[in-house]
Amino acid sequence: MVEQGTEGATGELAGRVALVTGSSSGIGEAIARRLAALGASVVVNSASSVEAGQAVADSLPTESIYVRADISDQDQGARLLEAAVDRFGKLDILVNNAGWTTVVPHQNLDDLTDEIFAKTFDVNVFGTWWLTKAAIPLLRDSEDPNVVTITSIAGIRPVGSSIAYSMSKAALNQMTRLLAKSYGPIRFNAVAPGLVATPWTEDWDAQHATVAKVAPLARSATPEDCAEATIGLIRTKYATGQVFVVDGGLTIAS
Repeated sequence: MVEQGTEGATGELAGRVALVTGSSSGIGEAIARRLAALGASVVVNSASSVEAGQAVADSLPTESIYVRADISDQDQGARLLEAAVDRFGKLDILVNNAGWTTVVPHQNLDDLTDEIFAKTFDVNVFGTWWLTKAAIPLLRDSEDPNVVTITSIAGIRPVGSSIAYSMSKAALNQMTRLLAKSYGPIRFNAVAPGLVATPWTEDWDAQHATVAKVAPLARSATPEDCAEATIGLIRTKYATGQVFVVDGGLTIAS
């Protein structure tokens, strides 16, 4: 397959091809923009939000594309990878950012329905697993293959938007370690943010106020903080199997 669209790019990641799932807004968009700013061609993705996703891809400074796919559907995930290879001829970086949750208080088990539990795992765990597994043969051909999965401090501590969400993020953290142990020289790392100021949490005033009061850095994370952590792991060529907590010190202060 002849590479297309990566010639002529400049920057630290020039000539690299990155796929960022769930990148039409929030953390994923910030990561896509940071990768492109460093010269990578980016495959922008979302399960819906087509106009927003296409707008992100069109606005990037490198040759990039948008592909709609729901990673919880194994066939759609496979077509997402095919689209990346068809356009650019290879894959160097996979950022697993796509996820799903809904708020269910941990004390209300009856509200954590089987449907909510299943959807949380279908997207966060099964979808991420299927896509990563299918990407490994493609990544083996890269000179510096990377998988970075966006998890959460909810996968480390008993917090989070629901018990199912916390369980799913813990599974992803462990998946990262297991794949790193068995599938080098591909590097597998995770970024585990605390509360992030995104459109989804914009009305969580009480939670943001609590973080600002308790965390040593006195604020919630931004999508750009998560993007910088992702780039840092991609740059650190002797790091694999790591879960990089990006929470402003919240977990050491509470």
